[in-house]
Amino acid sequence: MLFRQQSPGLDGRPFTPYKFPTMRDESGATDQARLTRCGAFLRNTSLEELPELWNILRGQTSLVGPRPLLMQYLDRYSPEQRRRHEVLPGISGWAQINGRNATSWDDRFALDLWYVDHELLAYLKISLSYDFARSPARRDQSARTREYAGFHRIGGNQSDAAISRVRLPAERASPALPCERKAENAAMTAR
Repeated sequence: MLFRQQSPGLDGRPFTPYKFPTMRDESGATDQARLTRCGAFLRNTSLEELPELWNILRGQTSLVGPRPLLMQYLDRYSPEQRRRHEVLPGISGWAQINGRNATSWDDRFALDLWYVDHELLAYLKISLSYDFARSPARRDQSARTREYAGFHRIGGNQSDAAISRVRLPAERASPALPCERKAENAAMTAR
């Protein structure tokens, strides 16, 4: 038995990613209450993603890329956010290793777009320097993704020039890897 849910892939085309189910189907219950004991183990070890290897073999996803979201979000994207579909979605992505569900939607889209613009560099950084199973965000099963409400326009003007665009902070050209953050935090603590 596999969990299936249609998601937008490359160029926004629908595909069906496969995962091992980790929650009971109980409407109205919290995600924490729906999470099974086996499901918690699968999530903590990232094994619930294993069936997505089939999607990789079919050319629908990659190991690394923006995580596929829900089809219903497609019409909520700004033109800039829509660019996340210029690359294959991934089992893991730049936004996931830089905070997962603990980050805002704007930050996640900014990180996804950074990945789109720096695909090879980001792929290598993620693949070579991150331990997915030990990620603090990965272990925190209480963090829950809120529904994406859509992009915001500035001052009610509906022109494309008025779209609030997501940008990475100017002081950092690329988001820090978790290991870089630990080094920065250790240096600050030592002072």
